[in-house]
Amino acid sequence: QVQLVESGGGLVQAGGSLRLSCAASGRPLSSYTMGWFRQAPGKEREFVAAISWSGSSTYYTDSVKGRFTISRDNAENTMYLQMSSLKPEDTAAYYCNGGPLMSEVRQRGGPYWGQGTQVTVSS
Repeated sequence: QVQLVESGGGLVQAGGSLRLSCAASGRPLSSYTMGWFRQAPGKEREFVAAISWSGSSTYYTDSVKGRFTISRDNAENTMYLQMSSLKPEDTAAYYCNGGPLMSEVRQRGGPYWGQGTQVTVSS
């Protein structure tokens, strides 16, 4: 079983950038499709982005396309989410997720979750 730990969240002004990291332990990150989800107060958790085990395929929700970039470094057992042109509506707790199937990760998330890291974008 893999353990996932996010880092890199914080407070940023609108238009700014942040890079989130997700460090894996217990099993190689390369074993899994990985993704990011977010949950804003009073809202359901939503899919943000996903990346295949090799990094060759990536997917994004429409609201972040062109602003966010998901990537991974399997040698370092770490996944990233580079967020640019941040907007107040991006404010949420961001969760790292992993699983064996891309379809599962994109729809509702795989079985492995991190504890979350808070991103707050001020206007």
